[in-house]
Amino acid sequence: MTSGEPLADVVVGVALETQRDALKTFVTLVEVKNFTKTAEMLLMSQPSVSLHIKKLEEEFQTKLFLRSPKFLKVTLTGEILYDRAKQMITIYEQTRQDIQEHDNSIKGELKIGASFTIGEYILPSLLIDLQKDFPELELQVVIGNTEEIVQSVRLYQVDIGLIEGQTNEKELSVHAFLQDELFIVSSNNHKLACKDEVTIADLQNQAWITREVGSGTREYLNHFLRSNGLKVKSLLTISSNQGIKETLIKNSMGLTLLSRSVIERDILHKTLSIIKLKNESFNRTLSYVYSPIMVDKKNVKTFISALNKKWPDKIKSYNN
Repeated sequence: MTSGEPLADVVVGVALETQRDALKTFVTLVEVKNFTKTAEMLLMSQPSVSLHIKKLEEEFQTKLFLRSPKFLKVTLTGEILYDRAKQMITIYEQTRQDIQEHDNSIKGELKIGASFTIGEYILPSLLIDLQKDFPELELQVVIGNTEEIVQSVRLYQVDIGLIEGQTNEKELSVHAFLQDELFIVSSNNHKLACKDEVTIADLQNQAWITREVGSGTREYLNHFLRSNGLKVKSLLTISSNQGIKETLIKNSMGLTLLSRSVIERDILHKTLSIIKLKNESFNRTLSYVYSPIMVDKKNVKTFISALNKKWPDKIKSYNN
């Protein structure tokens, strides 16, 4: 304690730090479901882990875990605390970072979650811009399907997420930033590739190659097939845009539905063909999503500003 620092402030600071540690211990224990592993991960003793849990149970006057020699299960009240604890830890860390960043420079970490299509083909140009403008900003990108990114945002594993379409998560804020166009694609040797246009009837009983369940692209394809009453001859699922393209090139029988950004170079180099469907186009909205508690975080604000500057018109296609 410094000579000018009030004792009460020091006590409050220590209490907050202790509470943060207890919540962090609780969250880790919920996720790994093992006292020994939790202690090892947090570099503390197992009795310390038990003490943190005991104090939390006393404070909230509830059992947080059901325990036996063979299993450890979180209770219903424990599940409630788990969601709140994640939020409280995030707020604590965010507050500490904001205080430390007392000047106007943009620095520290920014964790971005992005769906595969966005993360692999659309986001990179924005990341380059951010690195040039804010060299002290440490960018971390996590790529997964849309469903996985939404969950990462909800659990505060990333600061902001970029997804294809919308989400039903009511606790999150969702904003459109770009209009995306999709195309039916085949190998150059597919029997439909030589046609100027095809009809819905031409697409009956075709073999399709598609992304996994939870992907925004897969969801869009499922909707297209259902709404047009299309029967599928076979369905091959690959959790990679690149994997789908490589399979198409080597398989003259398959069709897929992919974003313009994913196939742009392949069409330019004539390694794949677009199947044009008569009187129909495929459009969807790309969105950024974040928890409301992140809205005032400086680095999140900076990212959103750069995003809207890169694509100022939400229905504009990405030509840069």
